[in-house]
Amino acid sequence: MRYVKVAWEHDFADDPVLYLSELGDDGYETRKVQFYRDGRSEWADENHETANVGLSEIPFPSLEEISSQEEFGAELIDSEEFESAWIEARINS
Repeated sequence: MRYVKVAWEHDFADDPVLYLSELGDDGYETRKVQFYRDGRSEWADENHETANVGLSEIPFPSLEEISSQEEFGAELIDSEEFESAWIEARINS
């Protein structure tokens, strides 16, 4: 598994500003957490999606490809950071 954090700088009040994704060996998301400017968070896995968050249907792009867009910053994170966010999002949903 790989774990990725993507920050999105924008002025849209209803869109997430931070995404954390767990990626399988095939590059597809297996779990995802989204954080919003107002402190809300939402999560998705293969058994749970909402109108606002779901797993991508295509493989995750490279960190370089994501970060080449000036409003995005992408980096690898460790499993502990992802798990902490995952637990927080599930408790608060």
